[in-house]
Amino acid sequence: MTQEISPRNHTYLKPSTLWSLRQGFPKSWGRIISICSIVIPLIAWTIASYTKVVSELFLPSPLVVLQTGIKMLLEENLWSDIMISCGRVIGGFLVGGVIGVPMGLAMGTFHSMENLFAPIVGLVRYMPVPALMPLIIIWFNIGEVSKIVVIMLGVVLYNAMMIADAVKFIPNDMINVAYTLGGTRRDVVTRVILPATLPSVLDTLRVNIANAWTFLVIAELIGTDKGLGAVIIRSQRFLHPDKVLFCIGLMGVIGLGIDYGLRWISTKVTPWADQTRH
Repeated sequence: MTQEISPRNHTYLKPSTLWSLRQGFPKSWGRIISICSIVIPLIAWTIASYTKVVSELFLPSPLVVLQTGIKMLLEENLWSDIMISCGRVIGGFLVGGVIGVPMGLAMGTFHSMENLFAPIVGLVRYMPVPALMPLIIIWFNIGEVSKIVVIMLGVVLYNAMMIADAVKFIPNDMINVAYTLGGTRRDVVTRVILPATLPSVLDTLRVNIANAWTFLVIAELIGTDKGLGAVIIRSQRFLHPDKVLFCIGLMGVIGLGIDYGLRWISTKVTPWADQTRH
């Protein structure tokens, strides 16, 4: 006995510009929304400061923060602290990349390497880096090496795990086709896996540069009076929230600049991934 299948009523989506799912969006609207996402919090901050909702002793106005920042740049040699912090971030980030990227590629490509690295990665990634600082100081003293090690530990395991997952998302059909066409293991790795994974590797590095800046402040807790993190800690000690806010904002601006730089490099190095990256 057969049952009749009644046709379903089709519901048509109403056109929507703001809520379209992965469809075109007007660039002018995008710019307006992006500007509003910055301007509205600044306006709320200014109102809260000038109406004394929050005391200026704890939340100075944006204008005061900007004036203080300009003074720090011109009179307090903040440029030197910026360069020192950028050097530490770049050093720790590069070491984390040199170790984490090959580890992630190996874990995602070879089951033997996954069995080798996964247990230690799974264990160490739950260990808070600040808890390791006493050992880091004992092993590496309080010089620049210890700061680079702290930043490296903050990014290396995330690099490895995210890149390993990216490799595993490569369809097996691509690998099987390469073998069918006579490719060797080396050919599969160099001509299939690496090109397919490279966009994800660059995006992973772009995401994890934020972790490097986060761990910079932790690293600069270790016996130093130079660097943006040291300036923040010193300003907090003497109750200068304007200096703290300016340095935090400066870190955000520098990090955003690095993010856009890495994104530009990614589009130039992997143009074939432009349509699927974002």
